[in-house]
Amino acid sequence: MPVRSYQQPGLNLAENGDDATPLQVHELQIDLRQLGYLAGGLDGSFGSKTTSGVMALQHDLLNNHGSSTGGDGQAPVSVADYNQGRVMDVTGIVDQNLARCISDMLDDPQFPSLPRAANAVEENGKIVPLLMGIANPAAPVPFLLGVLSQESDLKHYNEPRPGDSDTFIVLGLDKNATEKFIVTSRGYGAGQFTLFHHPPRPEEVATYLTDVRKNVSAAIGELREKFDKFIIGPSSGLQADDRLAEIGSGPLRLCKFATTDPRYFRDCQQCLKDAGAVNIQAGITPLYPGSTSKYQPTQYYATASYPNVPNRARVGCDWPYAIRRYNGSGINSFHYQIRVIRKIQKLALS
Repeated sequence: MPVRSYQQPGLNLAENGDDATPLQVHELQIDLRQLGYLAGGLDGSFGSKTTSGVMALQHDLLNNHGSSTGGDGQAPVSVADYNQGRVMDVTGIVDQNLARCISDMLDDPQFPSLPRAANAVEENGKIVPLLMGIANPAAPVPFLLGVLSQESDLKHYNEPRPGDSDTFIVLGLDKNATEKFIVTSRGYGAGQFTLFHHPPRPEEVATYLTDVRKNVSAAIGELREKFDKFIIGPSSGLQADDRLAEIGSGPLRLCKFATTDPRYFRDCQQCLKDAGAVNIQAGITPLYPGSTSKYQPTQYYATASYPNVPNRARVGCDWPYAIRRYNGSGINSFHYQIRVIRKIQKLALS
């Protein structure tokens, strides 16, 4: 088994530490990225993101026995099994005991590694033609493009930049636990296909993670499911409060155009323009008519004031509500809704 450059007797790697070389830190970052504990930043500098990734790994070595927090099944291996008593606490410091754990995980073929692209730009270039070429889409193409643009900037693989050679799959790390270094779920690729177990199973790597088409197809299916089941469902958890307040509980509206009309599921930009605009003001504008909650900044969205936002209540379909539910139901989903709609307006679809 190969010995990694940061496996050196007595060497510790840590934020603001001066023991490790940039090359050693860079190799550690690549390994953390490959194992799913770093979303990016392969720059050879041990900063706060690398520290958080190390802490997430240490937490899993102590606590992750392969179970899922979201009901999507068991992971193929237990991360805790690789500890073998070597990691005792969450410190953010890579000592040689942790380095050996990392090496054991990477050297074990049963532990799936995240995929990387030989040509990330070429792979990412497949996404827009794929969506534009769907003959009978399950959801409006501009809304699909808007969601993927918000989720991943229409990228399945990270495109390398000067000083950062990262070509691994785009990875989103959700940290909804009290301790913000704990990763509670991971979103993968263009559509941020979400898994609540870690590591992913081999079939998940081979399909949703590696295959751009299957990843995008999963995103399409999830958006359609949010439309069908999470807008006017039978209980509050399956409803969109903004839709009920603005439109009522009447039948779902797929599109204002007939399926035989060439504008069906395609002319969303014009529909958003025709809907007119509203101004959202932080601390003043309610999330929807009758809501006691107002638009406020959050840890994910630094601003809550948005001028000239298309009036979702006048769009003529229920997809603005579906894209909000794609992101959940809390205040962040209302920010998400606005930003996706704005991205749709800016798409070059011709």
